[in-house]
Amino acid sequence: MALFSSPTSQAPTSGTPQVRVIIVDDSLVIRGFITRALDSDPAFKVVATANNGKMAIDVLRDTPADVIILDIEMPVMDGLTAIPKLKEIDPTVQIIMASTLTQKNAEISIKALSLGATDYLPKPSAHEMAVPGEFQRDLREKVKELGSITWRKRRRLERQKLAASAEAVAGLAPVEKKQIVLRPMPYTRPEIIAIGSSTGGPQALFEVIKSMGAGLGQPIVITQHMPPSFTTILATHINRQCGVDCVEAKEGDVLRSGNYYVAPGDFHMLIVKTPEGPTIRLVKDPQENYCRPSVDPMLRSLVGVYGGRILVVILTGMGQDGMKGSEVVVKAGGSVVAQDEPTSVVWGMPGAVAMAGLCSAVVPLVEVGSLVRQIASRRAGGAGGSVA
Repeated sequence: MALFSSPTSQAPTSGTPQVRVIIVDDSLVIRGFITRALDSDPAFKVVATANNGKMAIDVLRDTPADVIILDIEMPVMDGLTAIPKLKEIDPTVQIIMASTLTQKNAEISIKALSLGATDYLPKPSAHEMAVPGEFQRDLREKVKELGSITWRKRRRLERQKLAASAEAVAGLAPVEKKQIVLRPMPYTRPEIIAIGSSTGGPQALFEVIKSMGAGLGQPIVITQHMPPSFTTILATHINRQCGVDCVEAKEGDVLRSGNYYVAPGDFHMLIVKTPEGPTIRLVKDPQENYCRPSVDPMLRSLVGVYGGRILVVILTGMGQDGMKGSEVVVKAGGSVVAQDEPTSVVWGMPGAVAMAGLCSAVVPLVEVGSLVRQIASRRAGGAGGSVA
């Protein structure tokens, strides 16, 4: 029972429980650095550290935690092997894979997401360890958000246990439902499809793109929050797993109907008009929403090329990236589809556009791809009816 109880004790003055963290890395330097970065903030408490996956499993059996930061390459037992064993002990615990920015580790990290990890974090460089800044902010943001996911999952389990008793059900307070106001679905057939995603995004993308499939009459541009090398591997996996033509975008690529283009890590992907047709431009403008690539600049650039003939899809992810860009698209006459809360790993990005009243549809993940294909396949200018 204790394993599924909400965190108690050590709560900051705001009343929010501290996020309990286990750090697993064979490097004493990395363990110490991450411990200091978290313990310096009262919102977090590092409850244990371990230097390999086997030790982490033993620790989790005795030490409840909300988030585990897990290294990939370790002696005795590596991170990939440890993930399913850790999730077996506590299915609610959230796992962040920590890895160096290599193609090999990017490949492993994406595989780790399919095994139960929730997110990934590039290991800090020597400079980042010497100068506090972006790494610490990203670390705390991810751990805080994933800790809240753990708590919500545990509360759901507790409600399910209570609901098993008729007497308990009678005493349950009604769950307040979020009110979402949908816009009419424009009848105009879109000329481009734009997808934005972050935490939980790779697995969501595979699901959606498999349903969308090949042969669409529009190009599809994707901004997934990922570092360099990770986006290269993501595009390769989409190609292989979904049976579509998908590439990591390059400067000067001319968009082709039915092709998928993934924004490369550390670049914003913009679409501009050229004599050859809509063309990709990669820029290193400042981060937006603490991200590069960011969804917002991609969406803004699309309006300058396509006007309102745009379909935006916002999938699971932290923060609000995509909301301001979606506002621009909607004002131009485009439409937005968002993933619903129950099927999102984090209902930050899709929740932001949904609660802002920008969406024409908010649907479960399994329905997103087929809905997009339905909208994209309308006859130009034809009435396809609104989709709610």
